[in-house]
Amino acid sequence: MVDIKKFANMDLYGMLGVDISATAIEIRKAYRKKALDCHPDKNPDNPRAAELFQELAKALEILSDESARSAYDRVLNARKAAELRNRELDSKRKKLKEDLEEREKTAAADANRRKTYKTVAKSPEEELQDEIERLRKEGSRLLQEEQEILRQQIHQTLQVHSQVFDSSKHRIKIKWNAVKGDPTNGGYNEAILRKFLQKFGDIEAIVVSGKKTGSALVEFKSREASEMAINYEKGNPENPLRLEWIGATPKKPQTLPNTSTTVTDKDFEDLVLRQMRQAEERKRLIDQMMKEDQEENQ
Repeated sequence: MVDIKKFANMDLYGMLGVDISATAIEIRKAYRKKALDCHPDKNPDNPRAAELFQELAKALEILSDESARSAYDRVLNARKAAELRNRELDSKRKKLKEDLEEREKTAAADANRRKTYKTVAKSPEEELQDEIERLRKEGSRLLQEEQEILRQQIHQTLQVHSQVFDSSKHRIKIKWNAVKGDPTNGGYNEAILRKFLQKFGDIEAIVVSGKKTGSALVEFKSREASEMAINYEKGNPENPLRLEWIGATPKKPQTLPNTSTTVTDKDFEDLVLRQMRQAEERKRLIDQMMKEDQEENQ
């Protein structure tokens, strides 16, 4: 059984951040934004995320059903009217009112025990309870549709940002000056190249050409490491390295379909900010390591 007192005392409009006169479209839009922010999959460290998500779902369910919304509005109006009356009563009259209400409750209970068949109008809270129970039994197709949309957006977001980088298809060619027959190969070998390059990220393989001097291939395990190596690594200043993609530059991962611009932008906000912080920190460490490499070669 749904806890009717919990939802009767909640400001469902305020929970979604909409006005009491909001349209059905505005309510759905507000739900998507709020529900995506507190989705349990995006907030694994928040113990209340699941509860908040369920409360938002119930708010959508009630406010999207015309009959249930009308029943909730009556409860809301009755509560506001009662609050207004209570503020207007002085302490003495308020005590009399409470005594009267208590006697009325006792009389109603006695009448119920005597199993009278007199018809009694339902209170707004009872009407709301009936509507919520009806929704529970019928199942809200709208709510199911909205939650499926959210599930797909969360899944696609995580999928886009975890696409596998195929290093075998995105090798990097390394060149430097070397005279044919030079036993030092211009001052570079597999170990020295690895020392320069490993600061950018995990390396899948490095192959130094045995036939062509001043040439090698490298595969990084991630796109980020590959791009930073090409952009930043110069090797020994006395004999700089030149790095470039073999073939076309890898394409960036595709973003999500624009099913809901506001929701998609919000969905990516945390991920983008986190990636920016990680990139900045990585660049700082790389700059420091490159400076140390240059000092060792001087």
